[in-house]
Amino acid sequence: MDENPVEVLTPEPDESAIVNRSYSESATGTERDFAEMLADVACLEWVSVDSHFFDDLGANSLVMAQFCARVRKRADLPSVSMKDIYRYPTVRSLATALTEARPVQPAAVEPSLPATPPEVAAPAGRLQYVLCGTLQFLLFLGYCCLAGLVTEQGYKWVSAGTGLIEIYLRSVLFGGAGFIGICVFPIVAKWILIGRWKTREFPVWSLAYLRFWTVKTLVHANPMILFAGSPLYVLYLRALGARIGKGVTILSPTVPVCTDLLTIGAGTVIRKDAFFLGYRAHGGRIQTGRITIGRDAFIGEKTVLDIDTSMGDGAQLGHTSTLHCGQVVPAGQRWHGCPAQPADVDYVRVEPMPYSTLRRAGYGLAGVVQLFVLYVPLAVGGAYMVLTEVPALDRVLAPGTVKFTSSVLYLDALLLSLVVFFGSLLLGLAVHFTVPRLLNLMIKPDKVYPLYGLHYSTHRAIARMTNVKFFKWLFGDSSYIVHYLRGLGYDLARVEQTGSNFGTEVQHETPYLSSVGSGTMVADGLSIMNADYSSTSFRVSRTTIGAHNFLGNNIAYPAGARTGDNCLLATKVMVPLDGKVREGVGLLGSPCFEIPRSVERDGRFDHLRTGDELHRNLAAKNRYNIRSMVFFLFARWVHVFALTLLGLATIDMYGVFGQIMIALYLAGSVAFTAVYFVLVERGIAAFRALQPRLCSIYDPYFWWHERLWKVPDEYLNIFNGTPFKNVIWRMLGVRLGSRVFDDGCYLTERTLTTIGDYCTLNAGSKIQCHSQEDGTFKSDHSTVGAGCTLGVGAHVHYGVTMGEGAVLAPDSFLMKGEEVPAYAQWAGNPATEMRDAPSQPQPVT
Repeated sequence: MDENPVEVLTPEPDESAIVNRSYSESATGTERDFAEMLADVACLEWVSVDSHFFDDLGANSLVMAQFCARVRKRADLPSVSMKDIYRYPTVRSLATALTEARPVQPAAVEPSLPATPPEVAAPAGRLQYVLCGTLQFLLFLGYCCLAGLVTEQGYKWVSAGTGLIEIYLRSVLFGGAGFIGICVFPIVAKWILIGRWKTREFPVWSLAYLRFWTVKTLVHANPMILFAGSPLYVLYLRALGARIGKGVTILSPTVPVCTDLLTIGAGTVIRKDAFFLGYRAHGGRIQTGRITIGRDAFIGEKTVLDIDTSMGDGAQLGHTSTLHCGQVVPAGQRWHGCPAQPADVDYVRVEPMPYSTLRRAGYGLAGVVQLFVLYVPLAVGGAYMVLTEVPALDRVLAPGTVKFTSSVLYLDALLLSLVVFFGSLLLGLAVHFTVPRLLNLMIKPDKVYPLYGLHYSTHRAIARMTNVKFFKWLFGDSSYIVHYLRGLGYDLARVEQTGSNFGTEVQHETPYLSSVGSGTMVADGLSIMNADYSSTSFRVSRTTIGAHNFLGNNIAYPAGARTGDNCLLATKVMVPLDGKVREGVGLLGSPCFEIPRSVERDGRFDHLRTGDELHRNLAAKNRYNIRSMVFFLFARWVHVFALTLLGLATIDMYGVFGQIMIALYLAGSVAFTAVYFVLVERGIAAFRALQPRLCSIYDPYFWWHERLWKVPDEYLNIFNGTPFKNVIWRMLGVRLGSRVFDDGCYLTERTLTTIGDYCTLNAGSKIQCHSQEDGTFKSDHSTVGAGCTLGVGAHVHYGVTMGEGAVLAPDSFLMKGEEVPAYAQWAGNPATEMRDAPSQPQPVT
């Protein structure tokens, strides 16, 4: 089997899907132009104005996106979006709808824009860019030196203890003081370097940006993030300057940066994966702004609150929704969508319970006691005991006794890394499948429990122990993820195994109330929301995904969702909680609307998914996936072995250089990790670029492509907002322009991605150059032109071209095949042109 195939399969229109029907003449010039353009794009001789785009003409979303792009280039024709295509699926209905006068939308529904466009900054010079990166590196190295000094002094003091009790007490004192210091240091740094955050903007790579980046990095690296969902997390944000009322529950670990500009009223609930950063990057500048949330408000999962947004008392923002800059949700109103608009759905679906300040205080105090009495001494004292009691390490503790060239050092590193890596793997699986099941006996479905009690602690422990990313990374995109999830507690009924039933990024709040119907396939980024929260209570309920569904990327699926069997849920769709139960249809957008479940072209590989052909293909894919899993366990272990070897060498030279060696080890580990996994990924691809493909998931090419997705890339996050991120992207094969600002963008297919000079990529944005719908895999190039901006949480699909200086608003979804004109502003899910937006000036070059 070819491990690195590069043959390209070019998609062609499937004319066998065209249904003969009577030809209807064009009645208007717009109809005639639309019909001629569509015939040209779809490679057809003619198009009847009454023919259904999908059912009659056999078109698909990619073809229709190309049609929309061609229409937008004609100034004499009305602009067409993909939402228009699905809503009016014939030439006649489309032309009629777009040419007739439309009622004016309420101003509150449209994203509020500044009266004049912001001034576009001149791109930073190369010297300024290099100087900023150099200073960022020196700051990181200084932090490593400080950590090395503290670690050295702490180790000496703990090792001076005699007996287990004294070592334990010293571990508690040193570990507790160290933890407090790590938590307090970012707070002190924020007040010294920034003071109070104010509404302002400044260019990236400047000295003002350097101070901003330093504080942002320290704040995001603070271990207090682990207390998200606890009252301690709220205290941490208050210490950073946020104005937060009583009884606020924040479940999202995405820490706001400009905390002085954040106001949250009492009794508000913010669910996980919500972005409310208080800043954004736009056109090469950092812009800070206020976010104001009233009392008893509710913010759903996978939401984005842009700067200068506000929610009144009792307001609600549903899941997978966005407030764009300037939007205001009035008191008591419920909004959803991207951009958000009024809705009738009540998203607070669990009744409150009596509030107790004492309960919250007791929960926070119990967390502190548990941390300082159990976790900290185990980490500090345990590390000391390993270093002093493990015979294999005894030889290297005497400085200078074992040289770096000695085989003894390598043998010790080999044995220790094998025991640690594979021992942790086996122990983790054993704990994974047993302890949460025992804890789950304490939680009853559909029963309302108070927050911050024993049941809440149990619920959080179950969620943490069953959402370990490593195991989903290991088993995902293979047949074995089904057995793993079933072992966790998922109800998967009678599984129709495809070999790709689930991706690698499935998460839940409890696996024991997660049901997935037979024949359903799930891409990456599914979040099963089987818990409901108020400011004082929570409840877990069964969440059921119907049979024969396909779920695209980055979907929040709530309990009580109104979808049944045989549905296609598109990427970033807002799953509905009201209305009829949808079956046999596709859903797209936020708020969602119906689209065809599938088109004929997507069914060309269906014969590979049934009967003996499926049996042979599945067996072959399983064999390939096993090799991938073994290879990447090996790659992970080699990484652990190398870090262990460097650690033992550091211990050996510790007596000579002390804390300097510890600092060099910390910095060297980051650099080595990046280079190592870059080489692993490029080595799999034989240092060649990917090519666009259309194939079945049972094509060996797809199996090889899946293998690339398993390469760890979490190390990229530490380089966000620095020039070093650009260096790594280029090493990974991204065609990247000069001085791109990347604050946390993710690229799935690096060698299919092109990003122009001076682009601005915000946190949580993503460029995904593939889709895997049902049993069909498709990939293509995506190009982001010079000077473009991708907003926070924005998602760009495959086959997309963004013109120079274009802007994609926060949390927007730019569908496959779209062409965004130069200097245009697009927003929404799916994204469309913001027709009322002021014209953007061209960037200075």
